[in-house]
Amino acid sequence: MNPDIPSTACTAELSILQSAVENANEAFVTIDQDSTVIFFNKAAEQLFGYGRAEVIGKNLGQILGPACRAGHDRAVAAYVQTGQAKLIGHETEFTIMRKNGENFSASISFSVAKVDGNLFFTGIIRDLTETKALQEQIINAERLAALGQAVAEINHEIKNPLAMIGGFANQLKKNTDNPKNREKIEIIVTEVQRLENLLVELKNLYSPKALQIEKINVSAMLHEILALVAEECRNRGINIEFNAENDENIIIEGDKQKLKQVLLNVIKNSMEAMSEGGNLLIKATATAKDVEISVIDEGPGIPAETQKQIFKPFFTTKKKGTGLGLCVSKRIIEDHKGSTFTLESEEGKGTTVKINMQRQRSVEECQI
Repeated sequence: MNPDIPSTACTAELSILQSAVENANEAFVTIDQDSTVIFFNKAAEQLFGYGRAEVIGKNLGQILGPACRAGHDRAVAAYVQTGQAKLIGHETEFTIMRKNGENFSASISFSVAKVDGNLFFTGIIRDLTETKALQEQIINAERLAALGQAVAEINHEIKNPLAMIGGFANQLKKNTDNPKNREKIEIIVTEVQRLENLLVELKNLYSPKALQIEKINVSAMLHEILALVAEECRNRGINIEFNAENDENIIIEGDKQKLKQVLLNVIKNSMEAMSEGGNLLIKATATAKDVEISVIDEGPGIPAETQKQIFKPFFTTKKKGTGLGLCVSKRIIEDHKGSTFTLESEEGKGTTVKINMQRQRSVEECQI
């Protein structure tokens, strides 16, 4: 205690300091030279998943993961013997384990104090999970920007020659009576069209246009889409149903044309999966904040291993698929703030695609 400061002032200072550390956002963990935990603040409880009573008086090694435990014990022992340490006074990144077994990256800075001849070590710990995720997003954004530029240049160089090839092939097809030649030319025309579609989808994936946001009545939009696929569903023996709760009041904000593109792609995937017909349900449900559009089919479902790769660019199970449809669809939905695109499937039971978006209250609801 500082002799120049009254004891009551010292007590107040200690109380303020203890409260500040106890309620800090960073985790504070203090141990003695035997690695016994003597202080464990609220943030440490939240970070590690242990209650204070489970930790105080116990060896710190009991809550550290295997990756940290041995190194920690050696470092403490070495400092006690030599008074020298590499990490004290520096911020270091470690992988630590929570109580539930989950590993996470953390930034740790160490300090040491000597009180009455005894050493006490304090670690200040910050969870880097969100920081790492943000860094990954930035890296991905930079990659996408670079890919977008490359795709734009490739598109420019390939699009016009492809259009010429397709045009000449169509002319040749009209002017030949040889069945074998017509068949070969038809293959050329089909493959040119496929490559042109691939270029469009690549451009949508890596160089997306800005969203044209407008208010959208979900029910009206879905009815427009159903009208486009109704005849094909009948021809395929598919019974398509539509179910919307309070359909006149389900309003969202988004790019209508892009959302229709996504939903048409998902519905056509379901139709192609149901080669022997069946029921296809399009459902819209709403809460006070969110709208969920579901496309539920009775197809064969998707194997678990395939589901892990379903959103990867160029991965496809179709003979003539580009492998970009679902990838582009997911990207379009997630470009809408607060929106998600998920797929659930079980072999033999079908597939469900769910699109969740933020809801806008209608004028009628705001007047209630």
